[in-house]
Amino acid sequence: MVTAPAWRSTTGTLRAYERGPGQDWRLVVDATPAFLGYGGLAPESSRRQGTGTTPVGTFDILRGFGRATDPGTALPYRRVDRDDAWTYNPAVPATYNLFQDAPVSWRSYGRYVEMLWSYGRQYDYVAVLDYNLPDGPVTRTARGVRRTSEPADTRAGGGIFLHVSKGGPTAGCIAVARPRMRSIMQWLDPAKNPVLVVGPTSEIAAR
Repeated sequence: MVTAPAWRSTTGTLRAYERGPGQDWRLVVDATPAFLGYGGLAPESSRRQGTGTTPVGTFDILRGFGRATDPGTALPYRRVDRDDAWTYNPAVPATYNLFQDAPVSWRSYGRYVEMLWSYGRQYDYVAVLDYNLPDGPVTRTARGVRRTSEPADTRAGGGIFLHVSKGGPTAGCIAVARPRMRSIMQWLDPAKNPVLVVGPTSEIAAR
């Protein structure tokens, strides 16, 4: 769970809970400072690309990747290399908000692609959130580019992750200190259906 004092906040607090045998919730990750998007928070339904906002909602934690070796997570994990990218060019809906590992040039995508290796320590450990991912099946072209026939919403932005902090606000992701991120990755287990709830404290308290 990530809570923030207000919608315009660029910092918040991350805590993690796990349901015990008696269906009670127990704290497993203590209050941890987190950086949010430079634009604050925005409802998932109205969040837009390029606004620097962190979407508010409940998001499945699907898989992990990183520049560092697998920290011992139960999530599906890929150690990225210099070919790996995340594409979100609105002009190419079929590749919008998809991980890519084909050894091709993405130069034509301009600022609408993240070359994952180039993000340094920020991407040592990354958990992928199920925000605006495409619903349809993903196939590959002859060159290995991943595409889908049922694209995500090209207005809403993509590449929303939980990752290592660089010491300041993000472009929409949630970021925490490297040691804490590593321990979170070790704790995450897809068999327990992990989710990340994000929102202003007032909204979370009202649920």
